[in-house]
Amino acid sequence: MLNEYLAVFIFLVIALGFTVAGLVTAFLVRNSNPNYEKETTYECGEEPVGGAWIQFNMRYYFFAILFVIFDVEVIFLFPWAVVFRELGLFAFIEMSLFLGILIVGLAYCWKKGHLKWE
Repeated sequence: MLNEYLAVFIFLVIALGFTVAGLVTAFLVRNSNPNYEKETTYECGEEPVGGAWIQFNMRYYFFAILFVIFDVEVIFLFPWAVVFRELGLFAFIEMSLFLGILIVGLAYCWKKGHLKWE
């Protein structure tokens, strides 16, 4: 049984070795000559304008959270649909409950008007 874990341990040691070797090599060969141009903020080749503390509309974050929630729903739904016939009635009830909770949440957001983009 320890032989099975030995392969994983060796893999982790090699991965850690590559990581440390890369970081040490980058530290040794880097050009350490700081100046104003190197330390200024760089954003897609454009000069930064204004401060970094800009107020964003909360709808951006809300839509992002909704996207993640329904994306996770799809991730759970595809494997379930593939083996639907083998799982039986209990799995159907479980998935119905899962989808029901998400549909209630979507209906709540819709009723509150969070899905309207103005």
